[in-house]
Amino acid sequence: MSAEPMPLDPARLPIVLCWHMHQPDYRGPGGHEYHLPWVYLHALKDYSDMAAHLEAQPQARAVVNFAPILLEQLEDYALQIRAWRTSGKRIRDPLLAALAGPGLPLEASRRRDLITACRKANKTHLIDRFPCLRELIDLADWFGRHYQADLYVNDQFLADLLVWYHLAWTGEHIRDNDPRVDSLQRKGRGFNQEDRRALVELIGEQLQTLIPRYRRLADEGRVELSCSPYAHPILPLLLDLGCAREALPDSPLPEFIAYPGGEERARWHLRRGLATFERHFGRRPAGCWPSEGALSEPTLRLLEEEGFRWVASGQRVLYHSLRAWHGEHLPEHWLNSPYRLRDGVIQCFFRDDGISDLIGFTYADWHAQDAVTNLVGHLERVADATLGRPHRVLSIIMDGENAWEYYPHNASFFLPELYRRLASHQRLQLTTFAELLAAQTSPPPALERLVAGSWVYGTLSTWIGHPDKNRAWDMLGAAKAAYDRALQGRSWSPEERERLELQLATCEGSDWFWWFGDDNPAEAVSDFERLYRQQLRQLYTLLGLPPPDDLTHPFTGRGGSAEHGGVMKRN
Repeated sequence: MSAEPMPLDPARLPIVLCWHMHQPDYRGPGGHEYHLPWVYLHALKDYSDMAAHLEAQPQARAVVNFAPILLEQLEDYALQIRAWRTSGKRIRDPLLAALAGPGLPLEASRRRDLITACRKANKTHLIDRFPCLRELIDLADWFGRHYQADLYVNDQFLADLLVWYHLAWTGEHIRDNDPRVDSLQRKGRGFNQEDRRALVELIGEQLQTLIPRYRRLADEGRVELSCSPYAHPILPLLLDLGCAREALPDSPLPEFIAYPGGEERARWHLRRGLATFERHFGRRPAGCWPSEGALSEPTLRLLEEEGFRWVASGQRVLYHSLRAWHGEHLPEHWLNSPYRLRDGVIQCFFRDDGISDLIGFTYADWHAQDAVTNLVGHLERVADATLGRPHRVLSIIMDGENAWEYYPHNASFFLPELYRRLASHQRLQLTTFAELLAAQTSPPPALERLVAGSWVYGTLSTWIGHPDKNRAWDMLGAAKAAYDRALQGRSWSPEERERLELQLATCEGSDWFWWFGDDNPAEAVSDFERLYRQQLRQLYTLLGLPPPDDLTHPFTGRGGSAEHGGVMKRN
């Protein structure tokens, strides 16, 4: 049954909950073996639960933003599991392939990798919650301290560890409603191949139905779907590396003055992202959460040219932009309104950092009802202070995946209470950005200037400025220059050009630059730095060129031979 869009009540403060679903491309060079399992694990736990919470609350509204590269990987996993079921074809993710079996790897290093991978989870809420999993990991840790674990751990131990790790990563809605999960949890130990197959089939079913569930919610008018650029690049930096100095005038820059052909590449990511989104959801999105909420004036103009009607970013971007024009005397309630750039049409909504971070970081340790009561109190104060003002809105924007690992039971107490209280509140109204645009009777305030920045500090320093980040940009710029020369120097078939464009796009993703620098765990830096160099080498190989020597060795000073794993960034 379709839900009609609710007319906006001027007596109620519009609240937009925008969940950004994003994972980078974890496929290795050539799109083959997956290096990290976070796409299918988050699908099993977070993307499925987030859909279930919305399905259970007919009066709730939200915006759900998908990175197109995530949509492609979700589809790829679903197809892999289908091929495994029908023809026994091996799954290309080592962790999922080990669960699927029938055998387990014999090599000592691969068995050790499996044990290491199964430690990667929140200890309190995903490991200690399940006594069997905790005992298995404690035993593996004990062997690791006293022996060579891979020589003493038998196949049954590995099978039990793999099953329990995936059970821990299973969403609460699935856990409560699928008898296969209940049966496996009751069995506890001694899982056989039939048990493992049942669990992989369950994962496949969730991956197969996930995108159609969100599409159905959009068809019913209960969510608005939006998208990011294709491979999640930082658009302002593709367009102008120097824009990093708009918010930080002394920021060091790479040796490359400008990323070669940056505007063409930015436009390519937007168009490819839109095509990918439309293929999966059968509609064109009205809005865009640009990668990391990164905006600049040229980025806004490009988004408008490509047909987007709204875009969202972080509070500090708006703060820096207003301060550049108004000085210290900012307009009253400056955050609670959309804006447009001078004579532009596209409208910009800005994240309330304080309230979004309460959900992302603070409330995880609170009782759900207390947390929602506290949040509603903050929203009511904004509602009272802005009553009667045109265009008022409060935007809560954050990851739709990483925060919930820190909540009890994957936020299955907090999120339903949040939706229920907001959907029924007399002075607050859940809505979407598109519904706000449709209800407008006059244009919103104009920004005389937009200072380039992102949701992180309102700057671009998370992706450029540090020596390691700048070195990564120089390596990418050199590869792009070689790419341009090679494309002009010979004729390429359409299939070859497609492979080259996709490989270049992978190298342009924002997540590489996020991890480089001093602020992240050395193990995660090593994983991403190594994979980044592999992806750049693959680009040179596809071009028929020898990779530069500097792609052979770690360049961050924090690389090395750390085990595969990865630490997920929050928000």
